[in-house]
Amino acid sequence: MSLGGLLLFLLIGLVAGWIAAKLMRGGSLGLVGNLVVGVIGAMIGGHILRFVGLGTTAGLVGDLITAIVGSVILLLVVGVLKRA
Repeated sequence: MSLGGLLLFLLIGLVAGWIAAKLMRGGSLGLVGNLVVGVIGAMIGGHILRFVGLGTTAGLVGDLITAIVGSVILLLVVGVLKRA
């Protein structure tokens, strides 16, 4: 992965983490928290979409949506585990 690709991946993760945190908790997790949630969420979202037979070929917008979906799922799982 090139430096530009890595920076774009991190930027998408940061934005996705921020959006997911707003959707799930109503607030931000901070710069590092949003980045971590977004990057892990992008990986989760990518795996889930591939598993159900959907690919992410829609470019930047598709990558962002995939990362948001994965980030929301991650925050849901973390919320359930915290309550248990």
